[in-house]
Amino acid sequence: MSALPGSTSSRTALILVENLSVPFDRRVWQECTTLRDAGWRVHVICPQGTNRDTEPEIVLDGVAIHRYPLRAAIGGPAGYVREYGSALWHTFRLARRVGSVDVVHACNPPDLLFLVALLHKRRGARFVFDQHDLVPELYLSRFSRGEDLLYRGVCALERMTYRAADIVLSTNESYREVALARGGKAAEDVFVVRSAPVVERFRTVPPEPELKRGKPHLLCYLGVMGPQDGVDYALRALAALRDDLGREDWHAVFIGSGDTFDDMTRLARYLGLDKHVEFTGRIPDADLVRYLSTADICLSPDPANPLNDVSTMNKVMEYMAMGKPIVSFELKEARVSAGEAAVYAPGNDVREFANLTARLLDDPGERARMGELGRERVTGALSWRNSATALLAAYERAYAGRGSNKKSVDL
Repeated sequence: MSALPGSTSSRTALILVENLSVPFDRRVWQECTTLRDAGWRVHVICPQGTNRDTEPEIVLDGVAIHRYPLRAAIGGPAGYVREYGSALWHTFRLARRVGSVDVVHACNPPDLLFLVALLHKRRGARFVFDQHDLVPELYLSRFSRGEDLLYRGVCALERMTYRAADIVLSTNESYREVALARGGKAAEDVFVVRSAPVVERFRTVPPEPELKRGKPHLLCYLGVMGPQDGVDYALRALAALRDDLGREDWHAVFIGSGDTFDDMTRLARYLGLDKHVEFTGRIPDADLVRYLSTADICLSPDPANPLNDVSTMNKVMEYMAMGKPIVSFELKEARVSAGEAAVYAPGNDVREFANLTARLLDDPGERARMGELGRERVTGALSWRNSATALLAAYERAYAGRGSNKKSVDL
């Protein structure tokens, strides 16, 4: 089943994703199309979406996508065990249907997909581990249970994934350092493939003042709403902006969804922000661009913790693609990404987050300067062009070693 209609390539890649559907997962879709353009036959196994990406099987723009039904985790760690168990079974099932491949490319979380890669490694395939998240740190940030039995379990799975991987793709230099130190990988086998926005997706349109709901300014948050994403910090900062600084000259819109969406809407009501804050849920790209084109300031309230400090936030890159100034907490990789396109409050200091927001509201010239700097970064040094070059170099190294795994795949 590995042949694609009209394809003459002898190189086949199988990309495994559990966290999002494809092409909704923008990073994975960029990787798929980059490999396709370089002459690879590309298969993807991923979950079905709810409102989009719902077809079980489809060939889209030359990429074969195999999707399976999956219910998101409910009820803490036990819910994730059920979700990941179901996803792993379906991934095994569909991988057998795809057949022989040259490279298995697994995107975490979870750090379980190496088990599927091992089957193909026994047939000579190479395993590329695309580390989107540091799962041990992600576990601690979501559940705050300390280093318990499940934490030790996710650490063991990460070690096994690193050991099985022939090549590691790191989303930034901080993750690369983890792959070298904690993962024990050789420097020549770890490639930095930064996530970058699809610039064509983020083209500004004329602002629509009515989106500001009668206020002079619009503040915007875009992204997932999970326990580690800091929407609660943003809401408390907005309450401080109103109550402590006496500023009511703004409307705020929160775009996206996630595990804590309902909790965040309740928190907004509790803080008395109902008239100031709007939650849209997930919306079409056209509407997303309308809001971002109208926004005066964008919010990146990810709290300071061991995971966020070393992670690249997609929202930051997307804000910069739209030429918008950003208010962020002080995080190592936030500074690497945004540079002077953002202002930075001390970690988790909601009062200072509010102060910086107020300062930018009063300085349209500085907002414009920051926005232009951000746009220059994502179309230059941080563009997907550079990431694509690193991705293809990683695949060339992987492909050159195919067949060498047949002798031993022991962990």
